Amino acid sequence: MERLMRNFFLFLSKNRFFTNMAKRYGLKFGAARFVAGETLDQAVAVIKDLNKKGLVVTIDYLGEFIDNAEEANEMADNSIQAIQAIGREKLNAQLSLKMTSMGMDISDELVMNNMERILEAAKANDVFVTIDMEDFARCEKTLQIFKKLKTEYDNIGTVIQAYLYRTRSDIEDLDDYAPNLRLVKGAYKESSEVAFPDKKDVDENYKKIIEMHLLNGHYTAIASHDDAIIEHTIQFVKDHNIPNDQFEFQMLYGIRNERQIELAQQGYKMRVYVPYGNDWYGYFMRRLAERPANVGFVLKGMFKK
Repeated sequence: MERLMRNFFLFLSKNRFFTNMAKRYGLKFGAARFVAGETLDQAVAVIKDLNKKGLVVTIDYLGEFIDNAEEANEMADNSIQAIQAIGREKLNAQLSLKMTSMGMDISDELVMNNMERILEAAKANDVFVTIDMEDFARCEKTLQIFKKLKTEYDNIGTVIQAYLYRTRSDIEDLDDYAPNLRLVKGAYKESSEVAFPDKKDVDENYKKIIEMHLLNGHYTAIASHDDAIIEHTIQFVKDHNIPNDQFEFQMLYGIRNERQIELAQQGYKMRVYVPYGNDWYGYFMRRLAERPANVGFVLKGMFKK
């Protein structure tokens, strides 16, 4: 049943009709729990509150189905505005973005142009930028973009997904770049030809790539709400004398808030992924796909007076 629900919500996440409807009607039906508002000002207010609680942040201006240069340039402009707000407001925050939103599916020149604009603004404001990973079809190209930019900029990292068979070889390949990596399980529906179909295999691979990257001596972000993964990491770094400033935990805005604060109070860097914008529908559907408990929360919100 859980797998059916996951596939259903992943299918909905790619629906353009519902995406456009969601833009029209705003953050309703529980989405406001996972999205920090439709405007940058609203997101800044959320970040300030999280910073006061001892949490750090990565911010993401949401965008789906970018298929022309004008939209890609607009997405880049919004990312630059977010970077400038981080610098101006002295927020403890970084930026996350997807290559498709920067025009990767349109042209190589467009995506590189936009990324260079963003990274120059980030350098000027001392802001770190993470390239989010998307589906398997875009994995190789995303990593190639990251490698090219990493030779020119220090303030950039990317994401590696544990459910892909290729993941361990990708970490080995990236080792020479001394990369700052966010390690995740993976949130897209993929064929068993390219990804582990069983959760236990994904979890086991996730633990192995966390260990690999930490032992390589590079900065590691463990993005998970899974206590088994979190506790495995805590024990592993203790056993291998890995300093706390070489890694951090990351969780999504609106999920396990108390656990986030608990980890921060225990002395671990705890980063919250804070999305904002009116193009929230696809992101919201993927959050429902990841965790069935979120569906119950949304249903309660829909019928609450």
